[in-house]
Amino acid sequence: MPGAAVDREAGALAGADRVQRALEAFDRANAADPNLEIVDGEAIPKELIYGRRMSDWLARLCPKASEALTLAARCQHLERWVTPRDSYPEGRVGYLTWRRDLKRYHAERAGEILADLGYPQDVIDRVQALVRKERLKRDREVQVLEDVVCVVFLAHYLADFAAKHESDKVVEILRKTWAKMSPLGRRAALALPFDGALAALLAAALADEAVADEAVSDEATSPGATQPV
Repeated sequence: MPGAAVDREAGALAGADRVQRALEAFDRANAADPNLEIVDGEAIPKELIYGRRMSDWLARLCPKASEALTLAARCQHLERWVTPRDSYPEGRVGYLTWRRDLKRYHAERAGEILADLGYPQDVIDRVQALVRKERLKRDREVQVLEDVVCVVFLAHYLADFAAKHESDKVVEILRKTWAKMSPLGRRAALALPFDGALAALLAAALADEAVADEAVSDEATSPGATQPV
């Protein structure tokens, strides 16, 4: 029926509009980051560019991402600078506590912003669950989000990390990153244009027999995770 088609189209446009308003609200919050990164000669707040990179890679890995996943990707590091790492004790326990508290903070702030925009509670709850990485490896969307996080790190931050750490440390981090990804993320990672040094480090990380086995595992070993959501 023509009327029903018009209503559906109007609803889709309204949904797209509210997503855009939410993304812009997240960007406004992250634009306050005092830490800057030089991108193509321009100084940009670090968490602002991080959020946009997350959105860009989500679009590549999962073109049909749900509204909640689209929002969760953009607010993954929402106002991260307000809780710096050095505000927690050194060592693994301090690091893990910091990461746990960050997830809670990002989810809470995202919820506040979405509520101010009039989002329904069920969407807010879903975005917050994704940001907190609940049911990782069991929830398809959480795994896609984790894949995006890993690929963004490899594509945009690995080179700087490698320049500041010994090779053994970089190889260790690459192995841990690889273990977090599904075949979807691994395929994207292997397609990245690494330079010779970074490519060698990745090869070293995947040289371990167990890791290599995971690298070539068939998509069937991770049902659902390799399919667009």
